Amino acid sequence: MEAKMSGKKYLTEIDRPSNVDKEVRFGSDVAAQMLRRLGIDYIALNPGASYRGLHDSMVNHLGNHQPEMLMCLHEEHAVAIAQGYAKAGGEPMAVALHSNVGLMHGTMAIFNAWCDRQPMLIMGATGPVDSALRRPWIDWLHTAQDQGALIRNFIKYDDQPGSADAIPESMMRAWQQAATAPKGPTYVCLDAAIQEDELEGEFEFPDVDRFQPAPAVGPSRESLSQLTALVQDANNPVFLIGKCNFDGQDWVNRISLVEQTNGKMLTDLKTHSVV
Repeated sequence: MEAKMSGKKYLTEIDRPSNVDKEVRFGSDVAAQMLRRLGIDYIALNPGASYRGLHDSMVNHLGNHQPEMLMCLHEEHAVAIAQGYAKAGGEPMAVALHSNVGLMHGTMAIFNAWCDRQPMLIMGATGPVDSALRRPWIDWLHTAQDQGALIRNFIKYDDQPGSADAIPESMMRAWQQAATAPKGPTYVCLDAAIQEDELEGEFEFPDVDRFQPAPAVGPSRESLSQLTALVQDANNPVFLIGKCNFDGQDWVNRISLVEQTNGKMLTDLKTHSVV
């Protein structure tokens, strides 16, 4: 039986803890709260110890709701789900990838999303950055000095906040960049130690409205006038139009444009923007 909350369908109530600690106590609680405050409904992940703090907070602090976890068997699956979710519904979601090894597993899917211009917020983790806190062998293998360098050439933004206080702005900027055209994946890497550090006093969250996606940039009046003249003077105009956006009225307007100019239109559902 599906549970329905806020007009959206979620998994069964069996997947929700009965005792949720609503107090923001740890650095990972801050990151989890930011996922919710950004309006993210789902996060696809393949569990890993580097972000065990965030995983714990999403379960025991958020109650596996807003966002709800989608468990995957491979990092490429998680990223591909986020790509398809954005492509089909027009809304980005989040992904969690375990340390350097999980990020390397997900690189091909991240590159696919980059080429497809699909937005997503990728949460990663490393460390502890403080070598004195690392467990022998395993933590050393899963720690990188500059983990974002693995994917920096095909993402829009990456950051590794150095404190719990720095997490909100880092995530807001990543979300803003992901959702601003041309859209694409962004990456925030959390220090394992910061996730598990207990906060001192009540944590104050910033207003997420400060970091809304930038409005779409349109052509100048001169460019539109030149384009209009070219179309009007054309003997056999052909419009190559992709998926563009998810507004039905916009699609009706495109059809009207082609009909009024006595032109022809070729479309491609795979292409998200006008060709």
